[in-house]
Amino acid sequence: MTARTRVFVTTSFAACVAAGGAIAVGVLQGERPSSVVTPTTEIREGRPPLALDLGVREDREARELRRAQALYLSGRLAEAGELFAAYGSLEARVGTAYARWPDATLDRLNRLAALHPGSAVVQLHLGLAEFWAGEPGATEAWQAAAEAEPDTLYAVTADNLLFPRFAPNLPIFVATAPLPDGFSGLTPARQLRALERESHESLGGKLHYGAALQRLGRQLSAERVYRDAASRTPTDPEAQAAAAVGLFDKAAPARAFSQLGPLTKRFPRAATVRFHLGLLLLWSGSLDEAKRQFRLAQNVEPRTPLAREAAKYLATLKAAGV
Repeated sequence: MTARTRVFVTTSFAACVAAGGAIAVGVLQGERPSSVVTPTTEIREGRPPLALDLGVREDREARELRRAQALYLSGRLAEAGELFAAYGSLEARVGTAYARWPDATLDRLNRLAALHPGSAVVQLHLGLAEFWAGEPGATEAWQAAAEAEPDTLYAVTADNLLFPRFAPNLPIFVATAPLPDGFSGLTPARQLRALERESHESLGGKLHYGAALQRLGRQLSAERVYRDAASRTPTDPEAQAAAAVGLFDKAAPARAFSQLGPLTKRFPRAATVRFHLGLLLLWSGSLDEAKRQFRLAQNVEPRTPLAREAAKYLATLKAAGV
């Protein structure tokens, strides 16, 4: 396993460790590049991954599409295709095209992209299919996905592909307030509704709701929630740290760091500031500085939940040999 692979595995696992259970689902500056994927004419083995985002939907179509996606991923393409063909949504039509791989998949996706140029699900999967088939245009399609619907998990996935030097997905803010009573027994949809209600009642509820939105790929919505929390509680280090984390964008990470870095002087004894600075540094590949910030989080507020989360990150990094 290469050092780069270890970092990706480490950060992905550590993200799960630090998530806290709300919903189960290096350079520090720069602009979205014009090309980051090495051009290739090589046809890859197997078939491209199918990454449909159905959020916390509980309707019949969502259940069927999740089942069809599982069938596709397990190689049962004909069965998956039958389920996808029963529905007319863009997710279903993308699934139908993928279930025929490689027969006419690109033709179908190109037609969908022409009809729906602003659809992130179509653009993301067109790029994946092009990349798998060794065709040009993957990067442009992923850029289109990220720009067309930036407040979606499809945009997050597109950024994973556009910016492979960063850890996958998003660094999720870790709130320290307890979750509502009975929360773990709720369905994901009811969990989200419960957190939305709590967001109107308390700072902790607002921060948990923002973290839930982040897990669903809705970074822009989360940023608005965090920004509101910060404006309402200007002297609270947790709210201020959350507002900075909500600004994280792989295309322009300096925005988040420029907000979070100064908080270390404003709140020198706040573990949340050190911990989340370490988190953003880890996502950006600055591992030594990330570890230093995690240790500082442990030192300024030992025996607290965030000190324990910092310890988990440090242990995971050490186990991975990083």
